[in-house]
Amino acid sequence: MSDILKLVGAKILDYRKEKGISQEELGELAGFHFSYIGGVERGERNLSLTNIGKIADCLDVDLYKLFSYVSINKEVSEKEKIIRDVLINLIDKEPKEINMINNIIEEIFDTFYEK
Repeated sequence: MSDILKLVGAKILDYRKEKGISQEELGELAGFHFSYIGGVERGERNLSLTNIGKIADCLDVDLYKLFSYVSINKEVSEKEKIIRDVLINLIDKEPKEINMINNIIEEIFDTFYEK
């Protein structure tokens, strides 16, 4: 179970840094002590779903995004990061929409590589 705690904690850390806020600021916004936030980010705290929801709200991120991750301790290339972001954007779309987007991508590549 500690792997999932580390993975979710790492996602929280990434989103917090992306927002440019400190552990203290996030803790204050969510109603937690900054040391609790640090423990969460290091995967040392087994936080409840309620607390994960509070943190997600304060980071202004959809809850499911805290659970979409790649293996921890794995170097992720820029290409893999972009692909992950595309997948995250598609995750809540209907199959019809995903197929349409895929068709658009294929058209773009066909046009680009024909020249």
